[in-house]
Amino acid sequence: MQTTEVSSLTTSPPPTLAGQEILSVDGLSLSFGGVKALQHVSFSVEEGSVTSVIGPNGAGKTSLFNSISGFYTPSEGNVNFLGKNVNKIAPPDRAAMGMARTFQNIALFKGMTVLDNIKLGRHAHLKTNILEALFYFGPAQRTEAALRREIEEKIIDFLEIDHIRNSSVGALSYGLQKRVELARALAMQPKILLLDEPVAGMNREETEDMARFILDVKEEWGVTVLMVEHDMGLVMDISDHVVCLNFGQVITQGLPDEVQGHPDVISAYLGSGDVTALRKKFKEGR
Repeated sequence: MQTTEVSSLTTSPPPTLAGQEILSVDGLSLSFGGVKALQHVSFSVEEGSVTSVIGPNGAGKTSLFNSISGFYTPSEGNVNFLGKNVNKIAPPDRAAMGMARTFQNIALFKGMTVLDNIKLGRHAHLKTNILEALFYFGPAQRTEAALRREIEEKIIDFLEIDHIRNSSVGALSYGLQKRVELARALAMQPKILLLDEPVAGMNREETEDMARFILDVKEEWGVTVLMVEHDMGLVMDISDHVVCLNFGQVITQGLPDEVQGHPDVISAYLGSGDVTALRKKFKEGR
């Protein structure tokens, strides 16, 4: 784990509906046989915020993300997105509604170029029929031209990856692959972006760059961010709200400073009540 310090941005954020929930999780439970991965998990994400989910390894963070995005079906509880219960909505349809995510283990097509990987992110919004796509004429040609223009002028420029747009993803460094995965998620035109350990395995410079991009996504693009992350420096620097899980349960949630000093969080991470040691650990990283 590495510590990340993020300088404040001067760009004024776009208008958002302050205090309005864009996503809520209500009493979510998930079991695998006799193993209870999630137990009555409840929290909400405000529009225009960065909400982070933290907790020790095995706390249920990725299971929570998989339940929210539709890869797992919870045994109890509800996931509400944009005021609608999405429990029975398939992952592609959730993506079409504006729910995009990245993965803990990079899920890119390594033999394809950066540009082609990013374009795949728009699949949920494309309306071209099979015949048009097969012969590549009319609307199919115009749609792809417009998509490529948008990606090149907005997303690639924003993430500073113009120099690798025609490179094979498999030839890129780990940090650049993470950036390409974020670009593909942004191509989905998300209303909420689910980031599963976005800086895992990155060095300090790469982590600081990713932190800057996440803040810009929120403040300049107006996209809400829900993030699972182990880098406590990053979490405490950029989060508006923090939810802490342990053994599949929410043990506390609130502002970063409140969560950092909570005795249950200290116990979950350290097994002791030493607040000074916990804060030192958050600052120095694992």
